[in-house]
Amino acid sequence: MKRLPFLFAFAGLLTLQTVFAEVRLPNVFGSHMVLQRRKPVPIWGWADAGENVTVSLNNQTKKVKAGKDGKWQVILNPMEAGGPYQLVVKGKANDVTFEDVLMGEVWVCSGQSNMEWPLSAASNGKTEIPAANFPNIRQLLVKKAISLTPKDNIDGNWSVCSPTTAPAFTAVGYFFAKQLQQELNVPIGLINTSWGGTHSETWTSREAMLRDPELNRTVADLPSSFSATEQKLTGRLKQLVEEKQGGLLPTATEEKTWAGLNINDSQWQTMNLPKNWEFEGGLPNFDGVVWFRREINIPNDADLKNATLSLGAIDDGDSTFVNGELVGTINQYNSARSYKLGDGILKPGCNVIAVRVKDTGGLGGFTGEAGAMLLSANKLNIPLAGNWHYRIAQVQQSAGGGPNAYGTLLFNAMLNPLVPYGIAGTIWYQGESNAGRAFQYRKSFPLMIQDWRQRWGYDFPFLFVQLASFNAANGDSRHGSTWAELREAQTMTLNLPNTGMAVTSDIGERTDIHPRNKLDVGKRLAAEAMRVAYPTNGGAQSNVSQGPMFENMTVSGNRATVTFKNAGNGLWVKDKYGYLKGFEVAGSDQKFYYAKAEIQGNSVMIHADSVAAPVAVRYGWADDNGDVNLYNQQGFPAVPFRTDTWKGVTEAAKFGDQ
Repeated sequence: MKRLPFLFAFAGLLTLQTVFAEVRLPNVFGSHMVLQRRKPVPIWGWADAGENVTVSLNNQTKKVKAGKDGKWQVILNPMEAGGPYQLVVKGKANDVTFEDVLMGEVWVCSGQSNMEWPLSAASNGKTEIPAANFPNIRQLLVKKAISLTPKDNIDGNWSVCSPTTAPAFTAVGYFFAKQLQQELNVPIGLINTSWGGTHSETWTSREAMLRDPELNRTVADLPSSFSATEQKLTGRLKQLVEEKQGGLLPTATEEKTWAGLNINDSQWQTMNLPKNWEFEGGLPNFDGVVWFRREINIPNDADLKNATLSLGAIDDGDSTFVNGELVGTINQYNSARSYKLGDGILKPGCNVIAVRVKDTGGLGGFTGEAGAMLLSANKLNIPLAGNWHYRIAQVQQSAGGGPNAYGTLLFNAMLNPLVPYGIAGTIWYQGESNAGRAFQYRKSFPLMIQDWRQRWGYDFPFLFVQLASFNAANGDSRHGSTWAELREAQTMTLNLPNTGMAVTSDIGERTDIHPRNKLDVGKRLAAEAMRVAYPTNGGAQSNVSQGPMFENMTVSGNRATVTFKNAGNGLWVKDKYGYLKGFEVAGSDQKFYYAKAEIQGNSVMIHADSVAAPVAVRYGWADDNGDVNLYNQQGFPAVPFRTDTWKGVTEAAKFGDQ
């Protein structure tokens, strides 16, 4: 009996030695993956120090010895598109085999919620998903994580595109891959590493930010743990709750009563719905539970049969009550809420609608159209947009303070572990969270791109989506527009080599920061990929992939003439009456007026009766610039621009000042 502890310890030692002896690879590798064709193929992992490792793929075999730190890497020779193959990695104690490996084109898909946005929530997702049988399109979905220091592995796995898996694909990436596969006829791999509500600085490495005189102070002394961040965030949330409702949160028992009729909510705060509470509703950086209540009066003679309560889209989940009775609950963010009301729920006179909204991260609240908020029945339509009472019930604090607590957090956890996996390039949809610091984005966005390229060791194509139209804060030329300035910073980033931009001003949604039309976004990115990444496939010769872009301006009398490049087969106005929209002109007083504009060849002539001597022209310069309608004959929209350099509204805002 006395020997048992020794035997157990010996057995445990053997097990420990076996574990340490196993050769292993990071999770960026797996069955069903796509490896980059026509480039050297890095394969790497860990083993015992000095262990011999053999890697075999498609008639190639290479051997390597693990270093003193246990790390090993081989570089396989470039291969053409093809497969399926087996990747076999052999160590002294075990073999690792990945099945169904394809060679093709691999694109990193990154950014915030509009890249994260799944196919299931896209405008045509319901019709697209049943037909999504594309075995040569695969996605690696990188699970969300944050870290103060660079990591060497991610959590995630590869999946083959099918009606079962397609709903979880990034919608933009899916349509991009589908179009590319039609153009190139090769497998397409998507590495989806995205997180809603995140800014570019969290996707940038500490080393890169230290090189920038404006950003270096924010990462010079990163903490060793998140405890300080959590304390700071706790203080901010406590201050917010104090400001809104005297610091009082309800007990669980009290909160349950808020669905009922007999609640005095006269002292609650008021919010004009629909609004997302992060940007518009006065609850910045707030995650948790908020209750909304509204009384409505129904005429005595109303027919209340077949009643439906519609609330539009809500982020994230809701539980909705009418006169104290639960009528529906949905836990899918930004899906439209429409609940059938059983007979007897509504009554003539005063009725109370109560909505419990739970937001677990990013934007929160009512994010749909005002017209979608409606109580309807037979010959009864009561609009519900407008003032609602609200009160905070629960505060949710993200672990570590969330992905934006410091710069570098997502670079460390969700990008660094992907390097040096072979890629063709990156598609990027982000900027909404940086709009308040748009002027600084002129530096921080190119810095991030150059940082990524340096990590991979080559100037891979970097394609990005310009911000769509969205009424973030009624910004325009008269009041200043953070979103217009962010779009300008994105346009300026095209000065970097091997970059491309998809303009989406015409396909945004005025009251929704998440446009549902991801099909055209993906197609426009794919068109840019053909120009930037695949010119030998006809991309540069036969395809126009960019819309008209400002080239120069001349003035004659009270008329300004703007000339465009990338006009393709000529300029075109998308209006049945031929009216150009979105142009403004200003004199030396810097006051802008809506202008009349007409196409003349590859130019547009602009004038306004109120401006005798034009000095500056702007096009699409507003948060919500969805009225723009200038295109080239190939159907690509013109890039928003301004000819002036007058001071904007974001020049003083810097990362880390908040």
